[in-house]
Amino acid sequence: MLAIIGGSGLYALDELEIVAEHDIETPFGKPSAPIVEGKVFGSSALFLPRHGRNHEFIPSEVNYRANIYALKKLGARTILSVSASGSLQEEIKPGDLALASQYFDSTRGKRAASFFGGGVTAHISTAQPTCPALSADILKAASDIDLPLHSGKTYACVEGPRLGTKAESNFLRNAVKADVVGMTNVPEAFLAREAQMGYVTLAIATDYDCWREDPDEHVSVEAVFAVYFKNISKIKKLILRLMENGISDTPDNIRIALSGAVMTPDDRLNDAQKEWLAVLRI
Repeated sequence: MLAIIGGSGLYALDELEIVAEHDIETPFGKPSAPIVEGKVFGSSALFLPRHGRNHEFIPSEVNYRANIYALKKLGARTILSVSASGSLQEEIKPGDLALASQYFDSTRGKRAASFFGGGVTAHISTAQPTCPALSADILKAASDIDLPLHSGKTYACVEGPRLGTKAESNFLRNAVKADVVGMTNVPEAFLAREAQMGYVTLAIATDYDCWREDPDEHVSVEAVFAVYFKNISKIKKLILRLMENGISDTPDNIRIALSGAVMTPDDRLNDAQKEWLAVLRI
């Protein structure tokens, strides 16, 4: 089943026929909001607004572990993250959509970045952090509706909640060679891999961050939401076509990402650790 995590400006997906609403606790706390389970074109999907239904959580306050764990426990096997972002490259214009295949972590260590620790050790591979099957599905859906979509891009994740400096923007653009910048997809993408789930970022470029010389083009919250809401219909149309086409199976290397990665023997785990690890291993 597909899970959709909505970023800034995407707090609901009205096209889903709601089947249930799940307000649950996890071993890692509560998710950002109750998770909506719905159907469209006969396919089930889960929807979760990352920042809460009233945008009450700044990026470093989002409970990423609870969000991913809850989606996995409810039956999701792959995740589409919809995220507002700043463009770091000329060809990605405000209003364009971009599909990420790589991530650069520029957060500051404030976020719980892993399910592991506290007596349970594991080391997963994140060399290829996104799901090629879901990426292909999204590209096909975009092609079906003649929607231009940049692909194979690098998403740089910064801490926030402040917007970046020009020096930071130029560093990410020139030294890192990142294509878009946002505040939320790390550690989300890596937690999804720890949970053996597919994950892809669909970024909507709302601005040129602040690397351009013209200060009128520098990012502001007003500009972000103006562009986002102007283009949100494209995102919803793409998601609906994706659901209509159907979601491909997640590749085996993702579905067994924990195989050989967990170093702590099972007989050294307590009952609570065994319980949450069993959910990740499903």
